[in-house]
Amino acid sequence: MPTKTNAAVLWGPNQDWKVEEITLDDPGPGEIRVRTAVAGMCHSDEHVVQGDMMVPHFPFVGGHEGAGEVVEVGPGVTSVRPGDHVAMSFIPSCGRCRYCSTGRQNLCDEGAKLFDTHMMTRGMGDQSHTIGDADVARFAQLGTFSEELLLSENSVVRIEPDLPFDVAALVSCGVATGWGSAVHRANVQPGDNVAVIGIGGVGINAVQGARMAGAKRVIAIDPVEFKREKAMELGATHTYSSIEEALLAVPDLTWGDMCDSVILVPGVVKGDMIEPALNLAAKGGTLVVTAIGNMFESDVTMNLFMLSMMNKEVKGTVFGSGNPRADIPALLAMYREGQLKLDELITNRYTLSQVNQGYQDMRDGVNIRGVIEF
Repeated sequence: MPTKTNAAVLWGPNQDWKVEEITLDDPGPGEIRVRTAVAGMCHSDEHVVQGDMMVPHFPFVGGHEGAGEVVEVGPGVTSVRPGDHVAMSFIPSCGRCRYCSTGRQNLCDEGAKLFDTHMMTRGMGDQSHTIGDADVARFAQLGTFSEELLLSENSVVRIEPDLPFDVAALVSCGVATGWGSAVHRANVQPGDNVAVIGIGGVGINAVQGARMAGAKRVIAIDPVEFKREKAMELGATHTYSSIEEALLAVPDLTWGDMCDSVILVPGVVKGDMIEPALNLAAKGGTLVVTAIGNMFESDVTMNLFMLSMMNKEVKGTVFGSGNPRADIPALLAMYREGQLKLDELITNRYTLSQVNQGYQDMRDGVNIRGVIEF
């Protein structure tokens, strides 16, 4: 029988989330039903609200970070069974495409289906999530702002049952993306100087990743004092309130070397941020652009002469260029051993009905990470 559940639904950009009753189909082949325990409130959902990330269909269930318990599986499901605890992965991994088979699961071909209205396991026109007669889309085929979820088994990673659901939810996107931006994409080495621009839910984990990789100096840049203080608690060695302030201090701080890696994670990346960020990078240095920009903006300010003559590089990254099936369990194991700080990331907890307050707190700069507890 179809399942009815409550979810935070967006009916269009620049609107509030509304808690609505939606209907989920029974799990079909390759599908599972999950009871959500905790959902992370990532900035990417705010991008949909603000219109920086366009989605093809409303109504739209938010949320792409989460953890919960499998309650039902469809035919052919082999990776999980009822009772298993799972973390969601906004990047699915099929294990068979060119990218998965060469260790680049963050680029899995199933990612092309993330904003389809129908399940990635089904054909077009097959309704699976509805409000009345209306199809309901879900963020990244997840929609974790919902009490129960109908998912592809490719979108979950089984976790050990002793691990808390709240930290597992954070690792499913923000932690892995920030940590991987430093460790995987920037390839931070022991003794490096690293700057992280933007200390939100992703940037704070780039700070942790740089620290754990052995960086000599981890420079955190953010206009909000609370976030700079948090960065110092989690591994930063120096903080500045702006790129301009950092550019005045970093030459002396690094004995003229500047930063081997710069990781750019503001709330929304703009084209005019690239040149100042590159100016923080050393000769031969790397700028990793982790933050999301408006999908329709394509103008970037960059001194091309200096880019080539200083042998610098600019890289994008999704999921921190990692592998969800390997990185999520690995990060949670580091948390269990006390090496990765996750409890300290959660600054506020909300109920589903408080989702709008949670995002207002994010805008006001009083959250490093907020979570919804079901």
